[in-house]
Amino acid sequence: MLDWDHNAYYHRLLLSHLPPDPRRVLDVGCGSGAFAAELAGRAAWVDGLDRSPEMIEEAARRDLGNVGWALGDVLTDPLPGKDYDAIFSICALHHMPLQEALPILAAALRPGGVLAAIALPRLDLRRELPVELAAAAGHRALGAVFLAKRRLNGGGAFAKDALHDAMPMVLTPPLTTREVAREAAALLPGARVRRLVFWRYLLTWEKPAG
Repeated sequence: MLDWDHNAYYHRLLLSHLPPDPRRVLDVGCGSGAFAAELAGRAAWVDGLDRSPEMIEEAARRDLGNVGWALGDVLTDPLPGKDYDAIFSICALHHMPLQEALPILAAALRPGGVLAAIALPRLDLRRELPVELAAAAGHRALGAVFLAKRRLNGGGAFAKDALHDAMPMVLTPPLTTREVAREAAALLPGARVRRLVFWRYLLTWEKPAG
């Protein structure tokens, strides 16, 4: 009962990296379309991409006039568009080798475009034990708050999507936060990676305008 959606919790953080007046943005690993729906209220056009037919079918049920849903794999299929103002991803990046995925996404950005991705790091207790302890305590405390809000107001309050458990999951992500930062910096000079509290990291990069 105290469980809640950590991905949805970080939607606001990702949206803070959206450039002003975006013309076209891409949501990689869009799942059932919850984040793409939020982007649709801020961008002229949104492409939602996922390699799961079930997720794309569910996402397409949303009545959104400025979102296109595409079934495909970043590593093997052409992206729906190019020259994106921003590319976002929630819990998809750790399913892919960074050496392959990051150059593809970088090439699809316009100069000055922004890449912002949230994904799962591998457990690294030696360096991240304080964060892990804070996450365990905060998860239960916020879970109680969100549960109370749902009961009082009937709203979502970060309730898990009905299809949450149907989404593909990696039980052991391949890289720690430190390893992600090292690989991202080599592939995308200027990339920033920071550990978030609730079992996620945030990777951001702005494509050089030149």
